[in-house]
Amino acid sequence: MIIVNDLTKRYGGYTAVDHVSFTAQAGRVTGFLGPNGAGKSTTMRVMVGLTEPTSGSVSVLGRRYADLPNPGREVGVLLDASAQHAGRTGREILTLAARTIGVPRGRVDAMLDLVSLTDSEAGRRVRNYSLGMRQRLGIATALIGDPEVLILDEPANGLDPAGIRWMRDLLRGFADAGGTVLLSSHLLHEIEVIADDLVVIGNGAIVASGTKGELLATAGTLVRSEDTVALATALGAAGIVVHPSGHDALRAEADLTTVGRAAFAAGIPLTELRAADGAGLEEIFLELTAATQREGAAA
Repeated sequence: MIIVNDLTKRYGGYTAVDHVSFTAQAGRVTGFLGPNGAGKSTTMRVMVGLTEPTSGSVSVLGRRYADLPNPGREVGVLLDASAQHAGRTGREILTLAARTIGVPRGRVDAMLDLVSLTDSEAGRRVRNYSLGMRQRLGIATALIGDPEVLILDEPANGLDPAGIRWMRDLLRGFADAGGTVLLSSHLLHEIEVIADDLVVIGNGAIVASGTKGELLATAGTLVRSEDTVALATALGAAGIVVHPSGHDALRAEADLTTVGRAAFAAGIPLTELRAADGAGLEEIFLELTAATQREGAAA
């Protein structure tokens, strides 16, 4: 389990993380989402002792990361796959990791097999690895100590579709076996597929958190008519907040009955009216973080 309690990190007059609190539970995958610069990486760096907080605390398995007896045996970390020593081979990197944390040398071959790096690839220097291969090596390094917790920042970067599915199955299996997974990713569909819980951060503060079902349930109602403009006007006049959904539909922040009655009162025939449970994480994410999106700000 990871517990983030009232965490704040300031750099001079800039607040990167602002009183952030959330919990990543054992046996679950927690998706940690936010736009670039929202504070995700800073929070994760504090978790693993690379950055000192200004105030607040983070505990991993009940202790600060720095106080764990052998952190590599308890917490697997992947924050930057490109930070590996470019002049060493993949096998050398895993061997050094195994020796450092005191696990049997046989774990090296087991991890290479787990992440599907061949003997030939393991003997190659990391400078000659693709980004996807570096990600696989980083995941192998994170798992070599057989940890209880995984903290992963953008682990799917550079993986092809088959690799992304492999990673998804790997993390799902880890959590189902009782492990804790905290996963940051900009691939929202992958987060939607794998995550049990979601934490959304924007401008350094938590803007939403809860189970995936709870957050997606806020999607409201999907409604469609032959005159989208008139429908939006009618629903707005009834005090219902609406958002475009695709090119010819609206997502309304109200239940089915309220939306249907408002459209009926305005004399607007509907061609579709249903719960917007399929609105997806991307729409929810963009709305929750609209104030922090560069593209949204420019628009």
